[in-house]
Amino acid sequence: MALFRRRKLPAAARPPLGADERVVAWALAPSDLFLVVTNLGVWLPGAPARLGWHEIHKATWSGRQLALVGSREVGAADGYDVLADEPAAVHTLLDPDKVPEQVRARVTKSIAFTRHHPDPGVRVVARRVPGVDGLRWTVRYDDGVDGADPAVRAATAAHVAAARESVAATIP
Repeated sequence: MALFRRRKLPAAARPPLGADERVVAWALAPSDLFLVVTNLGVWLPGAPARLGWHEIHKATWSGRQLALVGSREVGAADGYDVLADEPAAVHTLLDPDKVPEQVRARVTKSIAFTRHHPDPGVRVVARRVPGVDGLRWTVRYDDGVDGADPAVRAATAAHVAAARESVAATIP
């Protein structure tokens, strides 16, 4: 019965999946390229590597285009990494199928904790990383905030420590 048939990703479009990685959705993009969603992240059309769910800062769907803002590590401190946004990767999807829903659900699920602190202008986030025990703690500074300023670093460390305590208190 055609009603219950799953769409099958063409073999030529299958990215080099990891051992525990499986395809959960996919979409055709222009130029016969594919965007492939897996349990571990998303393979963007023509990209050589997967973008992990924990690496996506923002995902938006316009009804035709999927925009993903990834992050890159720009520093590290005791117990957390400092991230900055990459430019948005915008992809038109010709037949999106379940891709927008899967991306939204999986990015949201990767976030265990998030809180913005206006003083000094920092967002503290704890993310689940597939295949890794525990949480990855990160911070992202607001535009114009100097993350190298000792007072900003001290306030950030205090916010991260409080967040860790808050999350630890909720775990039985």
